[in-house]
Amino acid sequence: MTKFVFVTGGVVSSLGKGIASASLAAILESRGLKVTLIKLDPYLNVDPGTMSPFQHGEVFVTDDGAETDLDLGHYERFIETRMKKTNNFTTGQIYKSVLEKERHGDYLGKTVQVIPHVTNEIQDFIKRGAGFDTPQAVDVAIVEIGGTVGDIESLPFLEAVRQLSLRLGPNQAAFVHLTYVPWIAAAGELKTKPTQHTVQKLREIGIQPDALLCRADRMIPDDEREKISLFTNVAQWGVISMPDVDTIYKVPRVLHEQGLDGLICDKLRLNTPPANLKRWDDLVYETAHPQGAVNIVMVGKYVDLSDSYKSLNEALRHAGMKNHVRVKIDYIDSETISPDNVAQLARFDAVLVPGGFGVRGVEGKICAARFAREQKIPYLGICLGMQVATIEFARHVAGLKDANSTEFDPATPHPVIALITEWKDADGSIKTRSEDSDLGGTMRLGAQSSDVVPGTLAHQIYGNVVTERHRHRYEANVNYLDALRQAGLVISAKTQREHLTEIVELPQTVHPWFVGVQFHPEFKSTPWAGHPLFNAFVRAALQRHTSTTPEKALA
Repeated sequence: MTKFVFVTGGVVSSLGKGIASASLAAILESRGLKVTLIKLDPYLNVDPGTMSPFQHGEVFVTDDGAETDLDLGHYERFIETRMKKTNNFTTGQIYKSVLEKERHGDYLGKTVQVIPHVTNEIQDFIKRGAGFDTPQAVDVAIVEIGGTVGDIESLPFLEAVRQLSLRLGPNQAAFVHLTYVPWIAAAGELKTKPTQHTVQKLREIGIQPDALLCRADRMIPDDEREKISLFTNVAQWGVISMPDVDTIYKVPRVLHEQGLDGLICDKLRLNTPPANLKRWDDLVYETAHPQGAVNIVMVGKYVDLSDSYKSLNEALRHAGMKNHVRVKIDYIDSETISPDNVAQLARFDAVLVPGGFGVRGVEGKICAARFAREQKIPYLGICLGMQVATIEFARHVAGLKDANSTEFDPATPHPVIALITEWKDADGSIKTRSEDSDLGGTMRLGAQSSDVVPGTLAHQIYGNVVTERHRHRYEANVNYLDALRQAGLVISAKTQREHLTEIVELPQTVHPWFVGVQFHPEFKSTPWAGHPLFNAFVRAALQRHTSTTPEKALA
């Protein structure tokens, strides 16, 4: 039977529940257990797919096409289990499911209430995510509950997991609570009162934590741990420090050395071999001992919030470790880029233009793509970054003046990027998009495979077939591909079913490294091997860094 670890948070948000949960999963996995993670989000949105990156951060996409919380990216980077739609659900999904059942008559005319109907639905979703009582069941499911204890919106989740722990029986569930222990400079000491209060709040609703993870800017001294233990009814060996570290890949070792995995295994009656964290130690060593450095600029629309590009940042760092270099990432708001100041990009070793939605800042991205192409700076365009590179090439090389995407200019005379429904019909008319389309259901999502053209840079990187995850609506218009090819743009991969453009590039005879991809490769990058596309991109940046060019000399 699957056993469960429920991870809650208190005092303030953004303490790192996702990293803590993923790190615990990694340690348990190193003991030979099959582990998965489930994220419960207390907001009413059905999923984060229509939420602003400034509000929510990155939307992570799974192989089966789920738009999920960014913590699922941490999960996939820390453990071997791949996430699915069932690994993340929201209050919105729960209520949607309950209301559909009520309309269908499943409750036989009963009054539908939070308890038991909503809480039972939450428990069913949790069991489904763990593969409970099925051949796909895992040994341990770690369930991270979003929000902070005391928030109204997270109460149904907390009540549901309290009930589930009772139904599972003794030694089938454990509770881990992440809390904050602030250092008050004026007093010159750590303060445990916030932790005391958050555990008190948790105990009021019937949950007694088995372990406390105490976030602080330093290790918690033994006397403070003893004080926390006495006031929270948690054994002192269950009061565990989570100090600030310079890389998240140190967290599994920090938690293991304080015995968190042993505590959980004892609580759940799991008899396992000792943890083997050698690969984590090797990873930390590689992070701390780079043999060089490269400087990559990301020209994006959401640069004010680093979580907007969480997987991209990690993918670049993974590729840096693979190439034994430290990757320094500079962020420039694409709204600030113009022909008058685009030359500032010359000082960087490579240019990356990430995805995004809407017209804001697009001309700055186009300007960046043109500069990288003309100045022969390694360029990687992802999703919208590929589309702006295609638009730029159409305008300035293929002679298609005013080329654009219908996302930005519905009346453009040359829609080189458009919705499939907007491409020209056989009679020459252009289909128009529906203005009342459901934004939550019109995207190409999840993993799809494409055939790669031999002899291309993409073929060197991927081989014959590339399978990557997608999240976009607009496509390269097939009616313009011949004109773009004749002008010198290489279409190096197309989807196997619809033959849609997946990768564009410039021949290496005219540019050292220029690639645009319609998919999101960052979602499949791991710290162990990096990702072949990012590995090649950082390698190209390193080659530029080590060569002396007039542009860099001036910079």
